[in-house]
Amino acid sequence: MTLAQQKPGKTHAECTKAILPVRDALDILSGKWKLPIIISLSFGNKRFSQMAKEIPGITDKMLSKELRDLEINQLVKRTVYDAVPVVVEYSMTPYGKSLERVIDELRDWGVLHRKKVMGKMK
Repeated sequence: MTLAQQKPGKTHAECTKAILPVRDALDILSGKWKLPIIISLSFGNKRFSQMAKEIPGITDKMLSKELRDLEINQLVKRTVYDAVPVVVEYSMTPYGKSLERVIDELRDWGVLHRKKVMGKMK
């Protein structure tokens, strides 16, 4: 059920109950780089250098930091292969893949927003 479908006249507790999980999600996904990294990995497993090339403007230091955060939050898995030289690959976890619908909805809303707001600015 969407927020709009819920009954009017909510209590303060119900409002807080709706706000807290959204805040939690935004805390995990906030920043300029986490969603682009997740989107990059949604197209398949990648090595660090592949992601750095796919995400314009991200520095190696920032990519490393954000991958660590995503790994801590169990959205991304880092796999080290015993090879010479050592190969490190990043992939989405099943939990990370659960964001697919959210990202699709954000993309769809962003397309509409661009048409509605930015289309009027032209």
